[in-house]
Amino acid sequence: MDTATIRQAIASGQTSIGIELGSTRIKSVLTGPDLLPVASGSFDWENSQVDGIWSYSLDDVWHGMQSSFAALAADVKSRYDLDLTTTGAIGISGMMHGYLAFDQENQLLVPFRTWRNTITGPASEELTGLFKYPIPQRWSIAHLYQAILNDEDHVGRIAYLTTLAGYVHWQLTGEKVMGVGEASGMFPIDLATRSFNAEMTSQFDALVADRGYSWQLLDILPRVRVAGDKAGILTAAGAHLLDPSGKLIAGIPFCPPEGDAGTGMVATNSIAPRTGNVSAGTSVFAMIVLEKELSRAYAEIDQVTTPDGSLVAMVHSNNCSSDYDAWIGLFGEAVKALGFAVSKPQLYDTLLGLALKGDPDCGGLLAYGYLSGEHITDFEEGRPLFVRSAGNAFNLSNFMRVHLSTALGALHTGLGILLEKEEVQVDEIKGHGGFFKTREVGQRIMAAATGVPVSVLETAGEGGAWGIALLAAFAVMNEQGLSLAEFLDQRVFADQAGAILEPQTKEVAGFKDFMARYHQGLAIERAAVESLH
Repeated sequence: MDTATIRQAIASGQTSIGIELGSTRIKSVLTGPDLLPVASGSFDWENSQVDGIWSYSLDDVWHGMQSSFAALAADVKSRYDLDLTTTGAIGISGMMHGYLAFDQENQLLVPFRTWRNTITGPASEELTGLFKYPIPQRWSIAHLYQAILNDEDHVGRIAYLTTLAGYVHWQLTGEKVMGVGEASGMFPIDLATRSFNAEMTSQFDALVADRGYSWQLLDILPRVRVAGDKAGILTAAGAHLLDPSGKLIAGIPFCPPEGDAGTGMVATNSIAPRTGNVSAGTSVFAMIVLEKELSRAYAEIDQVTTPDGSLVAMVHSNNCSSDYDAWIGLFGEAVKALGFAVSKPQLYDTLLGLALKGDPDCGGLLAYGYLSGEHITDFEEGRPLFVRSAGNAFNLSNFMRVHLSTALGALHTGLGILLEKEEVQVDEIKGHGGFFKTREVGQRIMAAATGVPVSVLETAGEGGAWGIALLAAFAVMNEQGLSLAEFLDQRVFADQAGAILEPQTKEVAGFKDFMARYHQGLAIERAAVESLH
């Protein structure tokens, strides 16, 4: 699309903005009339531990939001010589799950508890038994019930419970709402009503009735909306909060806030049955849209929904790229100490590319990238670990391959339940996230791990920020009344092609050999957790 057309669209508000608060980056994307990105901005941030709990401060949330939006506005100014003052619609996305509890005065009661925490084991187990439905430790309801089991005094004062995306949306619009995909990571959804499961909310209220709280569960949860619904407008206070420069005007419509899982499905056009996508970065999760319900509940499998309310099996691993990022950083220090200057992209592409020259089974090497706990393999804490025997093929190619392979170890464990026990059919997996940035490498390792063809779309690098921008556009620009799947197929992805890579038999077999070693070596990881404090 030519620059003049884009300038006209920006000036007249025929665009949409998506902002996603990821685990390491807050990214903002502006789409043009063809719904493809025309400008972007980002802000890097990191979580920290507060009294042993992974968290982000709300001050950091708003500093990051403002910085990311300012970077987007600066990109628009640089490319098109225009101030970013309006847009057709805005969408907010964020890391799914977690716990943000507020009182009647809208004050945060305890520091934000993120998806990364594995501190709700007893609550998760009891609620799964009560509902006969999997309640992972990351889910908001598990955090709430664990706080109840811990007799935390703030619980009785909760007036509103939400997630990161829900919180930001609330502050910008005044609306306490949530998209159904994000809501499905707070509490189970009734697929018929596409809202919180009424029977299970009643069961929960009965479970805690003796506590004497003034609230019932539905009193403190957001209202659920589906893709295509409008979910409020940008208030004057919200406009100033997002853009302190005062250039952004109020009154812009919003779509329902969604989680990064749902926006990843949208950004990869993976919302129809038998489609799947994998988002791989700091954490890694696979989303497989099901043709039918699973035969039973599995602790390793979340059951969530697409942004339009279809059932999805989700396998989520807390740890993915962080440990090999640290190793690459170490190699970068060595290069610098030797007096050489190598850019970060060149360093990553070179070292990760070596993994494809390694042995399919990683030469007998073993590693665990557990910076935090890992529920799929039953770890409440983690210790990054590298192990080898004297006779292993210890070289740089195998070293890089083992760290890429182990990044998918817990994911592979959960996917095995779906693909083997439940015989779920998947035609193709679409990859996005930092794991796939180096050409072919992430695809090859992922295809070996899943045994399924893996593709990466040309726009996959835009990720969830683009996905929520598309949901924002769908909420206000869908004049033809298309379903979400039709809207994506016809309006967004009709002319987009992704490079598909078929799994190689030798590499699939090698990954299975590695995984046998991975499971045998979990005792070593457990000993490291117990011995190193």
